[in-house]
Amino acid sequence: MNASFGIDHPLVATHDIEELRNRLISLGFNMTAIGKHPWGTSTSLAMFEGCLLEIMSIYDDTLIDEVPAGDFRFGRHVFEHLQEREGVALSALHSTDSIADAATAQAAGFTVAGHLEFGRDVTLPDGRADRTKTTLALLPDPDFPRLSFFLCQQHKPELIYVPDWLAHPNSVMGIGGVTVLAQESVHSSLKTKLTGLYGAATPCDGGFQVATANGPMFVKTLEAIQAEFGELPQDISDSNEPSIVAIDLTYKSSADLEFWITKCGLNMRTTPSQHYATAPKETANVILRFVAARRAT
Repeated sequence: MNASFGIDHPLVATHDIEELRNRLISLGFNMTAIGKHPWGTSTSLAMFEGCLLEIMSIYDDTLIDEVPAGDFRFGRHVFEHLQEREGVALSALHSTDSIADAATAQAAGFTVAGHLEFGRDVTLPDGRADRTKTTLALLPDPDFPRLSFFLCQQHKPELIYVPDWLAHPNSVMGIGGVTVLAQESVHSSLKTKLTGLYGAATPCDGGFQVATANGPMFVKTLEAIQAEFGELPQDISDSNEPSIVAIDLTYKSSADLEFWITKCGLNMRTTPSQHYATAPKETANVILRFVAARRAT
């Protein structure tokens, strides 16, 4: 299971959620039906134990200012991000107690804009109907808006982490880390921000990393990222604005993953670290890198 401030789910914003959802299904993910939030965003999920992959779009731009959290409007944040480009608009950090965790984040220097509560109706595999309950604590960052976070607490995790929904044909098990693009000139300020939550940073090629409960968060320069992943889309590389540009996904079976990679017809690549990765233009400006899960010893 994940723990407080672990990577829960970066929100991958896309113009065409149906197309991206179908593309991920073709890659072997078990995606939920497209749902809707009251603030105008549509969503589809690949759920894992303690985290998930979420794709998001706008289904009604007249609702994007609904359900504000202080001055922060979730729908508008995603909408404005999409006006510039696809990609990760903001990211959820896991929370086991959104009130206490928000206080911890505030003490570490983050601004807590407010809280949102919502739920969605679910039908469990045995036919029972229920409703989830989720609390978000919004932590927007005006200096690095695409690195804004929010805390996500599931009050009824048994309605989220349902074994039948966690099984993916490609054997992907969950998130194993993220890579943040940032110019070297802002590494110092980002390090101060992130070490307040995660403790000491360690150097890595082209930047630094911090250890979250759900994998490393790498902060790297454009040159270092492109050395590993290949060329990024021009609208990302030209702006060089700090943002998550790659998500690591852990998998259990190489045979299962390779079957779906061969079948899907996407322009997959093999990175210098010998991991498969998607071409960013096919997955909404976000690279999905597949990393073998460590075996228990």
